[in-house]
Amino acid sequence: MSVKIRLQRHGKKGKPFYWVVAADARSKRDGKYLEKIGTYNPNTNPATIDLNVDSAVKWLHNGAQPTDTARAILSYKGALLKHHLDGGVRKGALTQEQADAKFATWLEAKTGAVDAKKQGLSKAQAEAKAKALKAEQEVNAKRIAAAAQAEADAIAAAAPAEEVAEVEAEEAPAAEESNEETQA
Repeated sequence: MSVKIRLQRHGKKGKPFYWVVAADARSKRDGKYLEKIGTYNPNTNPATIDLNVDSAVKWLHNGAQPTDTARAILSYKGALLKHHLDGGVRKGALTQEQADAKFATWLEAKTGAVDAKKQGLSKAQAEAKAKALKAEQEVNAKRIAAAAQAEADAIAAAAPAEEVAEVEAEEAPAAEESNEETQA
């Protein structure tokens, strides 16, 4: 029986969520599996991968062949490196302590790179939010200035009309007075 390490799809339509499993190569994609090794969620940025590295290495030692995507996931989490280092220990090229030290240093470097990416993404998101807020404030300031200008124009337009009405009202009594004087 040939064993494959592959992805088993779960989740709803458009929101995939995968289990990383060791399964018989003849079984269906989402069918029976021998052992669940981890999970993979591509919906987050960066993708969330939870993997039992020791279990994956055990299956690799037993001859399981990972699919292309599963191989990329195993490589990303360091299972293939640990399998390679264990091969060096079996051959006598390394001691177990040296292999563990190499794996630990690689794991620290990888964790640092992932954290840097997360910080970069959060910083970019914060900058985009600040830029959008600044643009919104500028639009609001322009809107308030336009409203103030329109109100000032309305007051200015209403003021001359009132002055014209006052001037006409003053002229009308003056005309009546002159009529009264001519009549007298």
